Amino acid sequence: MSFSLRSKAREFAMQMLFQWEMSPQDSKKLAAKFWRGAVASEDVEVFADQLFHATVRTVKDLDEVIEKHSQNWRADRIAAIDRAILRLALHELAVGKTPARTVMNEAVKLAKKYSSEDSAAFVNGILDAAVKARAKNSSHPPHSKAKTATDSKPS
Repeated sequence: MSFSLRSKAREFAMQMLFQWEMSPQDSKKLAAKFWRGAVASEDVEVFADQLFHATVRTVKDLDEVIEKHSQNWRADRIAAIDRAILRLALHELAVGKTPARTVMNEAVKLAKKYSSEDSAAFVNGILDAAVKARAKNSSHPPHSKAKTATDSKPS
């Protein structure tokens, strides 16, 4: 699947996560309702569903990571849209199939589109801290030490 289709799948997965948070319900029922109103190729739908369901299954663990790296902010005090973006990105980082830089850049783009510039920096900071902590606790360094989307912005 192309990069742009994977990006669209991440966006759909994030939208489902946000809906799930706003209206808690069975994730399979929510996904079925979501796809009645969204248009996507089968590949995009399958990838988005995989991301959504896997993230929902591990939400408590993901929230612990968010709280650990958000400097005295409980996950439930973070804006719901930012939480959805962080949960999705942290799940992808944990799975490790996608380079960390890609996951982080995609999350920052989603935050800029659906939240705010401040949220984009917040998301980037938490994900960067999580990637560094994972690298420190692992014998494997992060996939990339390249700059993230917000790192390249002029001050």
